[in-house]
Amino acid sequence: MEDTVTLCDIGNTSYHFYDGVEDRREDVLTFDPSSVKEEVYYVSVNSALTQRLSTLDQWHDLSKYVAWSSYYETMGIDRIMACEAIEEGLIIDAGSAITVDVVEAGRFMGGFIYPGIASMQKAFREISPKLDYKLSFELDLDKMPKNSQDAISYGVLATLYREVIRHNKKIYITGGDANKLAKIFPSATVDELLLFKGMKKMMEKRC
Repeated sequence: MEDTVTLCDIGNTSYHFYDGVEDRREDVLTFDPSSVKEEVYYVSVNSALTQRLSTLDQWHDLSKYVAWSSYYETMGIDRIMACEAIEEGLIIDAGSAITVDVVEAGRFMGGFIYPGIASMQKAFREISPKLDYKLSFELDLDKMPKNSQDAISYGVLATLYREVIRHNKKIYITGGDANKLAKIFPSATVDELLLFKGMKKMMEKRC
């Protein structure tokens, strides 16, 4: 495998490219993947785009190289690539959903999915306009709340915090809300390129 390759993480709204030095995003509605001339290795949670890219010779789907017996059939490819990046630890991917996965000695041990921050805030807002608060990540989770904003924040964050901490693992946080969650996990490593590191590691082992 070449030292420098172009990787791409494809979601429902964007192509996220990384060439080992710079990363950039392109909108799925306006970007033409056939305009790319170099070889691209990608993962995708967008089934329509995956189908389209299968007809383009320069685009290579890394999901074909996954040892699926080590994971489970319906597990998101983005979660799998993040797990491939580390040998030991717990990964929090803070996106539209929050996923938590545990890896021990290079093996996926299991994980769970939690509603994302925006989804949680929307849910409380739909219950009552009086519950329309942004989550407070500076909250002291060792004290019982005495106001509405803290009560909502505690209800969301304390459960996640305690479930993560009980595994007693090194914590890696990635995803769009990584820096917010890092406030309640101050010893965690924030790594926005974790998924790409997993993609490259898989390529080195299996491509």
